[in-house]
Amino acid sequence: MRHFSVALAAASLFALGAVDPAVGQEGGSALRGHNSDAPIDWGAERIEVQDQNNRVIMTGNVVAKQADLTLNAERITVAYVQNNGIKVQRIDASGGVLLRSPSETARGQFAIYDLGQRVITLVGNVTLTRGGSDVNGGRLVLDLDSGRAVMDGSAPGGAQQGRVTGTFLVPKRGE
Repeated sequence: MRHFSVALAAASLFALGAVDPAVGQEGGSALRGHNSDAPIDWGAERIEVQDQNNRVIMTGNVVAKQADLTLNAERITVAYVQNNGIKVQRIDASGGVLLRSPSETARGQFAIYDLGQRVITLVGNVTLTRGGSDVNGGRLVLDLDSGRAVMDGSAPGGAQQGRVTGTFLVPKRGE
């Protein structure tokens, strides 16, 4: 099966007790309900503002934080519109992308955060870790509204059809 729903696996892990329900919402990602309207704090070694293109490019150990979500990458490009102030529409990240919430960590080569659609997509050797369990694949799509996370074996347009792999921790049974 090429598609794998991490949300279903997470629900199974909750039932087994392998994941603490206090750190995430049952049946989905802890990012469910993330406030994509919260301010974005950032830091970088260099920033270039391209006002005519409505774009900001940050490079060098970039950290962007929004509420409980933190994005680290070597380069982040922010696309925005100017309507009664600046409104961020999309964030593209590349180079050692690390996405962290209080209970989940995702790694990949590239990430796209579409704030309007409330979807985060990571591609390129993606790993999602939650509660000591992990899932690996080519592309991860996180829906912030539903909390659904879907991992594909390979990114679209990839030359090879990959597989989704992973490890689920199983709790030790008492006597």
